[in-house]
Amino acid sequence: MNIPKFSNIHQSFHSEMKAKISEYFLEVGRSTTGNYQLFIKALILMVSFILVYIHLVFFTPAVFWQVLESVLLGGLVAAIGFNVMHDGAHGSFSKYKWLNKLAAFSLNILGGNSFMWNMKHNIIHHAYTNVDGVDDDIDIQPWLRMSSTQKKYKLHKYQHLYFWVLYSLLYVFWVFLFDYKKYFRGKIGNMPVKKMKLSDHFIFWGFKLVHLFLFVGLPVYMVGFQSWLISFTIFTLVAGFVLSLVFQLAHTVEHTAFPVADPETGKMEDEWAIHQLKTTANFATKNKLVTWLVGGLNFQIEHHLFPKISHVHYPALREIIKTLCEKHGINYIEFRNVRYAIASHVAFLRQMGK
Repeated sequence: MNIPKFSNIHQSFHSEMKAKISEYFLEVGRSTTGNYQLFIKALILMVSFILVYIHLVFFTPAVFWQVLESVLLGGLVAAIGFNVMHDGAHGSFSKYKWLNKLAAFSLNILGGNSFMWNMKHNIIHHAYTNVDGVDDDIDIQPWLRMSSTQKKYKLHKYQHLYFWVLYSLLYVFWVFLFDYKKYFRGKIGNMPVKKMKLSDHFIFWGFKLVHLFLFVGLPVYMVGFQSWLISFTIFTLVAGFVLSLVFQLAHTVEHTAFPVADPETGKMEDEWAIHQLKTTANFATKNKLVTWLVGGLNFQIEHHLFPKISHVHYPALREIIKTLCEKHGINYIEFRNVRYAIASHVAFLRQMGK
């Protein structure tokens, strides 16, 4: 397929914005990567995950605590993905390259694959956000219709009611189906996957086996099939739902755009930065607890414009970017809290289903 091209404008909005952000970091004298607060948070999340896992697998708690800890384990998987893996994969977790790789590598332990994630998220999604046929994040067909350019089926009339179930299945489908589909097809959606090195193949298969051992084989052996099934179902459903919802609230809500390239020239209407602002939304940016838990992904606009800057700096970046948007008359999409963002996402799905 032809890959869309963005307008290349001299003295663009993007250039002005980058200059302002560079100016800010020079003034405050800080690194653009993570700081001690991020490292402490990462340590808290990782240690908590290990302790909950050990208690569930080796100490077989009573049913009430088993259910509660399984929910917590699912939340911790999502939080590690948002705070540790995500920043690491973008090279913004630390100024040290090896530490970024280690942070990104946490995805392999949790059952995903960092190579496929880099292709799907960093390269495709961030470059072509909400472009139907390219951005794999909005390709949930035939189950959900996420853009007016996608084919509509009768079941889409009810997608605003049943999406909760589909989102909950994301994690288990990601680990046991989607990665393998990308691997054997050599494609993510319509985009070809870059050639994998021998080490990439070893990591893919080796850590898929490690995940099966840690999350299926060993727990079944230690606590029995029925007890494992209860915990595994709960924790994967919680992780899948939280991961899906946070990512979808960023791009598939009211007011976000789904641009298409000119069929003759293959060019997009806007420059890349303005495209990101039209296709991305923030939510609950004043809520420090939400920001802490989701790794700043409620500041999705700032993340998409500056993915190599750690999320710990997004609140400060927001003020600069919002001021520039007001100056240039560009809409800055933001929802006051999580509840409003979810309501907007539901309204968006209902609209796409009509």
